Amino acid sequence: MAVWQIQEAKARLSEVIARARRDGPQTITRHGEERAVLLSIEDYRALTARRPDFREHLLGGPKVEDFSIPRERDTGRTVEL
Repeated sequence: MAVWQIQEAKARLSEVIARARRDGPQTITRHGEERAVLLSIEDYRALTARRPDFREHLLGGPKVEDFSIPRERDTGRTVEL
């Protein structure tokens, strides 16, 4: 991932954008600290694509309404007390 100082990124914004599309995310720093990441629109959309929440995940599983388990009619064993 390329790293740009903020003043350089401001001066060469078109190039930063082009490189984000071509090479991937571009990190922007200020005083040596990472402050932002510039993504291509394709990368951004992939990150923000709608994903089901946990409830939807559980409800979207296999349906079990017609699920039945055959049971043995065993009455158990006799126990002497």
